[in-house]
This record gives sequence, C-alpha cells and structure tokens, in this order.
Amino acid sequence: MTFYRRRLPHLYVADQPVFVTWRLYGSLPLGRVFPNSEISSGRAFAALDRLLDEGCVGPLQLSQPAIADMVVEVLHYMADAQRRYTLHAVVVMPNHVHVLLSPRVPLPQLTRALKGYSAKRANQILALTGNPFWQEESYDHLVRNVAEGERIRRYIEQNPVRAGLVREASEYRWSSAGWPTRRSAPLFSNLVIKLSY
Repeated sequence: MTFYRRRLPHLYVADQPVFVTWRLYGSLPLGRVFPNSEISSGRAFAALDRLLDEGCVGPLQLSQPAIADMVVEVLHYMADAQRRYTLHAVVVMPNHVHVLLSPRVPLPQLTRALKGYSAKRANQILALTGNPFWQEESYDHLVRNVAEGERIRRYIEQNPVRAGLVREASEYRWSSAGWPTRRSAPLFSNLVIKLSY
C-alpha cells in the first residue's frame, strides 16, 4: 500500500480498485471548501460533485462530443493498448470525469499521464494550446470491498441521470453504462482490503 500527500491525501494499492475523479480547470467557484470539523470527506466530495453536476460555473468543454470522445478514447487506449490499468467503470461529464480502475502503475504516474495527454489533445482541438485544461489535483478513494466497488460503479454510471442529462444511464454515450459491449472489466474478484492507519 502506498500513501502520498499533496493538498489531498492519496492511498492506493497496485492492482486494487480505486475511484478517481478529476475536473476541468476553473469548474468550481473559487474558495469553495469545507472546514474539516463541519463535514466528512465523503460528504464534502458528494457536495462538490453536485456542484459540478449543476454546471453553473466555469468551463464545460467536455460537453463537446469531440472532446468527450477523445477522453474516452484516451482512457481505453491507456487501459487496453498500454495496459496501465484495468478499467471497471467510467463517465465523462460536461466538466469532470469519474473512473473506477485498478492501476498497474503508480497512481500519481497514471493520473499525470491521463490528464497530461488528454489535456494536450483537448487544447489542440480547442485551439487553446498552453492553457490549463484540468484542475491540478484529483480526488481518489481506495475501494475497500466488493460491495463498495459495486456501489461506486452504480454511482459513476448513474451520474448522468442524477445530473438530468438522460433518463436512463445506458442512454449516455460517454459512460460505461451505455456501451453495448460493456467494454469495462468485470468488477473485482475476491477483493478484500484491510487498512491499518
């Protein structure tokens, strides 16, 4: 198990599922933080995710089909061709991305590659080369057991429904729920992680 810290704490285990979220640069109101004593990290994440789903502030470049398609393509390329992780579930929302994956390389290296390559391609498409595309840091959560993994998969795939973008999760083009062949990997076999803090 590896632990590292930037602004947020990060914990991951090679080949164990992790829920990762990253968002577009400037996609949340400035200064939107929750004091540690007021709210748990899980509730803070859910509140911020609701703000992202409302999409009232900031850029929405991922709502452009060419950009969303490219992000999905990059996610599959790094999973299938480069074999950097096993992809279990994904959704590309108008201003953020949720993935459930099992990394085969260190998580910081993985997120840096995913975000760096997709940002470069997006900025080329948008003719914004040199501008920040993704927010620097990502949110991640190590999956503790199979039940939690299934709950997270549903959370990811139902995100477009909760945001009012579609009525059925399978209707959303940029989600593993909508892929007819369900290209995402089956969720974990025999996953049990015991954490000691």
